[in-house]
Amino acid sequence: MKYYQEALNHPIFNYIEQAADELDLDAFVIGGFVRDFFLNRKKSDLDIDIVAVGSGIELAQKTAKLLPHQPKVQVFKNYGTAMLRAFDVEIEFVGARKESYTENSRNPEVKQGSLEDDQNRRDFTINALALQLNKKDFGKLLDPFNGLEDLQHNLIRTPLEPSITYSDDPLRMMRAIRFAAQLNFKIEEASLNAIAANNHRLKIVSKERLVSEFNKIMLTEKPSKGIKLLHTTKLLSFLLPELTNLQGIDEVEGQTHKDNFWHTLEVVDNISRETNNLWLRWAALLHDIGKAPTKKFSKKNGWTFHGHEFIGAKMVFKLFKRLKMPLNDKMKYVQKLVLLSSRPIAIVDEEVTDSAVRRLIFDAGDYLEDLMILCEADITTKNPKRFKRYHNNFKKVRTKIKEVEERDHVRNFQPPVSGSEIMEAFNLQPCKEIGIIKNTIKEAILDGEIPNEYEAAKQLMHTKAEELGLVKQEDTNV
Repeated sequence: MKYYQEALNHPIFNYIEQAADELDLDAFVIGGFVRDFFLNRKKSDLDIDIVAVGSGIELAQKTAKLLPHQPKVQVFKNYGTAMLRAFDVEIEFVGARKESYTENSRNPEVKQGSLEDDQNRRDFTINALALQLNKKDFGKLLDPFNGLEDLQHNLIRTPLEPSITYSDDPLRMMRAIRFAAQLNFKIEEASLNAIAANNHRLKIVSKERLVSEFNKIMLTEKPSKGIKLLHTTKLLSFLLPELTNLQGIDEVEGQTHKDNFWHTLEVVDNISRETNNLWLRWAALLHDIGKAPTKKFSKKNGWTFHGHEFIGAKMVFKLFKRLKMPLNDKMKYVQKLVLLSSRPIAIVDEEVTDSAVRRLIFDAGDYLEDLMILCEADITTKNPKRFKRYHNNFKKVRTKIKEVEERDHVRNFQPPVSGSEIMEAFNLQPCKEIGIIKNTIKEAILDGEIPNEYEAAKQLMHTKAEELGLVKQEDTNV
């Protein structure tokens, strides 16, 4: 029997100990807090789950009364849980329980149970580790499934038969892969096979919960580890068929194209070394999804993917909507980066003109730096000379962007002449001619035909107005 009192040096445990003993309840801290202690993982947001053999709600209420500031206890009667906040940490209390599932729901029927019942219902052995909080056995480890040994061997394993565990609550399949990716663990072979066998059960899980787990995979140090496991077990084709449709290399008359699926995973890993921005990582994941529906072969041009950026950007909206992801500025951000993902590359491939750079700055706006990071991550060639040449070309583009931006100020550009000024100058009501004049000024500035200055823009305004047959306001007073 081993004790780990050193794990319980947070002050909240002393109050829970006192409350449990006064109520004559056995109490334990279980799950992520215990796992992370043995992994020596330091987290800014502690995850403290308390199990009471009896009423977890009563234990929470008693603990709150003992605390100096007597925090409010949130009670969730339907789930038999309660939560309070103390010492800037949220602590969740639940009574030990056993669960039984029906085939069409991952929401179990719950009955009061023993600690053993509660540990049986846990997803993985490493999350079933518990430390006792009562005074007589403070810090005693309860590890019925050898979870500590699995931690030492970097292994993800279920407490019970894996097929039952995953069929009962299919979200655990996503969680197994997420933990493997986060902790750099291996999923036990029987468990991995059970995930593949039960992948169809994912359909009973809400899209929001699936995306939540997938986002955690996307935020790991090397997302491809988790994405590959999702692909191997066929979970990815359920979640993101647009991505798995990219897999494969076609050959016609000896000409092939690269496998855009595996290329994409490389791009995601590349960008993840540069940023923790979840949505920029999503842009990397989806930047080539338009290549599957636009792939064509011709004898003249070989394999082409014309317009894949435009098609891909439209697919982003449909994908976000299907997965019930936010259809707000986050979706628009990903959409824009997918749409522009080849623009800097095109500038690299040809002579870099001020006009091309000016338009890139204008179209990308505040997303320009993120777009450049995405394009640099898109360099996956294994040829060292090409790799160096491509990166050097992007350095030239960055230099050119800086020069043009400092001179022309076109980022988030607004025409120097406003619509209201055009209306006043020509005594107009709102009409399409105002838009034509504003667009003419914008295009002239972006093409470098006139400087981004008021007087030059005003002169062009009058020239274009005359072309359109508009009468100047001063002419009407003659």
